[in-house]
Amino acid sequence: MKKLLSSRITTLAILAAVVSTSAFGSILIAKAETVGASSPVIQAKAVPSSKLLTPTNHTLLMIDHQPQMAFGTSSIDIQELRNNVTGLAKAAKAFKVPTVLTTVAAESFSGPIFPEIQAVFPEQQPIDRTTMNAWEDQRVVDKVNSYGKKKLVVSGLWTEVCDLSAVLSAIDQGYEVYIVTDTSGGVTEEAHDMAIERMIQAGAAPITWEQYLLELQRDWARSETYKATTDIAKEHGGAYGLGIFYSQEMFGGSEGH
Repeated sequence: MKKLLSSRITTLAILAAVVSTSAFGSILIAKAETVGASSPVIQAKAVPSSKLLTPTNHTLLMIDHQPQMAFGTSSIDIQELRNNVTGLAKAAKAFKVPTVLTTVAAESFSGPIFPEIQAVFPEQQPIDRTTMNAWEDQRVVDKVNSYGKKKLVVSGLWTEVCDLSAVLSAIDQGYEVYIVTDTSGGVTEEAHDMAIERMIQAGAAPITWEQYLLELQRDWARSETYKATTDIAKEHGGAYGLGIFYSQEMFGGSEGH
């Protein structure tokens, strides 16, 4: 009798637990459905993010692309660096982006700015400094400020010295900064990588030169800059540029047309 009673009690306890669990589960489901029902439905719009670069919302700052600085750069092949830097400069010129060129000790130690960059901006004399941190030269800061843009794109040699110091300084003073990683270089891969990581931790956004070019174009229907964009890609964009050349020559390919 005792065993039978004990068995019935156990069975009832199990049933109660099942019912309780089921009820609790129903409550959770009901709550989840209620929350889901009350959450606003996203109504997306076909507009770009404010985080994207446009030809009119930023200034480009190119720092110390000079022979002596390149001699000490080992994080990137110098031929590749020169190609990428030229592509970046041409992109800024094509989209009429205000661009500041600056060098350090050009006549006494580091040499003139890369000839490819000077050829893109033949009328512009780089601001020559003694400071490793371009942001500590008032002429450079005044020039950047004169354009009135809230975003700043930075490229330079070396990543861990000239880029880093300028980027951190500009961020401290309220600029939204983007660092072009493949037009910059450090004395070692680790020096370059750690500097990029430190800048990202401070709030800088890493980009590449080709990304920069295509972000500015962003719509192949923008015919006024279409040819310039594809020409720059063909000259400096490696396999991507070769693909554009192939499609145009073989069957008159043209994006957005």
